[in-house]
Amino acid sequence: MSRIKDREQAILLRKQGFSYGMIKQIIGVSKSTLSGWLKNYPLSEKRIELLRSHNQQQVERCRETKRRKKEDRLQTTYRNQKRRLLPLTAREFYLCGLFLYWGEGAKTHESTLSISNSDPAIVNFFIKWVTVALKMPREKIKIDLHLYKDMNIEKELNFWSEILNIPRNQFIRPYIKKSESTRINHKGSFGHGTCNARIGNARLTEQVLMGIKAITDKYRRV
Repeated sequence: MSRIKDREQAILLRKQGFSYGMIKQIIGVSKSTLSGWLKNYPLSEKRIELLRSHNQQQVERCRETKRRKKEDRLQTTYRNQKRRLLPLTAREFYLCGLFLYWGEGAKTHESTLSISNSDPAIVNFFIKWVTVALKMPREKIKIDLHLYKDMNIEKELNFWSEILNIPRNQFIRPYIKKSESTRINHKGSFGHGTCNARIGNARLTEQVLMGIKAITDKYRRV
């Protein structure tokens, strides 16, 4: 008897414009059962379009909810990591610089510390490291940019000078690539070319490279 009542309720809901999914949630029967019961009760084209529009709105609301939840989660994780990691001790700061140089620094120059990157934060960290941890004078740092021919060279020079807080007289003449920036895949890039920061000091370079070698030798095999 209950099955007959379910079928009657399903037909009534269908006549009111409910979709299979909506009816299934109300009555609790499978879509295959509803398909048999409601095969003679199709929805109008107008109603189908309305349901599709409603479903799309639900999808967008769901996406926005997920986006907000992810953002909240990331902000919470960021705050927790900030409390956990900062401020760095002098030793931790020195080690961070060694590991950065291990991954990104030039290791073939015997008398020059040099790092190249398109991310201003990485270049700024290197400058902070050599001036604070390694006690090198800031005015000894030289900046070399690799730019593209379709870039506004003066604008890019000013960008890097301002963001690094390094005066233009410490910049050497930039290298201009013959290719155009618009033809390069800048995924993950910052769109201002590549910046090379370097400082010459043979003894300091030996210190850094030997520090990296000591760590490498320790963890060469685990």
